[in-house]
Amino acid sequence: MRTTATPGVEGFVERQTPFGAASVRYLAAGSGPPVVLVHGLGGAAPNWRLIAPDLARDHRVLIPELPGHGGSDALHAATLDPFADAVLAVLDAEGAVPAAWVGHSLGGIVGLRAALRRPDAVRGVVLVAAAGITSTTNTRIATATMHGFVRAGKVVTLQRRRLARSPLGRTLAFGYWGVADPVALEPEMAEAFLEGPSRHTNTSVASRALVATDSRLELDRVQCPCLCLWGVRDNWVPLADGFEYARRLRAPLRTIADCGHLLIGERPDAVLRAIREFLAGLG
Repeated sequence: MRTTATPGVEGFVERQTPFGAASVRYLAAGSGPPVVLVHGLGGAAPNWRLIAPDLARDHRVLIPELPGHGGSDALHAATLDPFADAVLAVLDAEGAVPAAWVGHSLGGIVGLRAALRRPDAVRGVVLVAAAGITSTTNTRIATATMHGFVRAGKVVTLQRRRLARSPLGRTLAFGYWGVADPVALEPEMAEAFLEGPSRHTNTSVASRALVATDSRLELDRVQCPCLCLWGVRDNWVPLADGFEYARRLRAPLRTIADCGHLLIGERPDAVLRAIREFLAGLG
């Protein structure tokens, strides 16, 4: 395990841990009951910049970057299970098992896969606009679109600061699919969302694994408590998917009004309240 600086989230340190022949980058801070925050497809650790510092006041918070994303090495995988194992490797390296998991979009499915593979390592899962319920056809379309967005992100990465600080730029980057009100999105948060693609090595593996994984098949086997958290105006992973997850997991569904898919950046206050209430219920 190697520690370096410049983590991208205030108060956190950057670390690397081996996972097979690859290396996983993650951020760490705080002390107390462990919580792991897992970003979505095309995301990176700084996506949690408005959530993680508050949680680190009374929790050990770990923010891994999934293989192929950010500073983590890519890997060959046909399913999402190796992605779950990569995050579990971070928790094992930190002695942070069992942990509560909070997963955004793709990260939500990764958390569920971890709960199925190692129930002893997962105290509970908060699914924040989790992907994976929508039909296979729609998922393929959505995944291809996101992959295109990630590729475009690499092209505009040198202009991300200018885009993030422009109301028009935020609208072009995040309108419709990402947030309900891109003009109101904090410029620093917009830049954090745009920063990830500049460092990604291979997100297509995760894209294909998402398409290949039907998350509905084993949800009845998830033993830990879950919470489904959704933006009412999510045009990327619709609220109907949240209802389906909640039904199959026998879990509560909590919604945030006037909020889109990137709710961890658009409404961090409401997301934090939901996470903290969930964590308090775990005991």
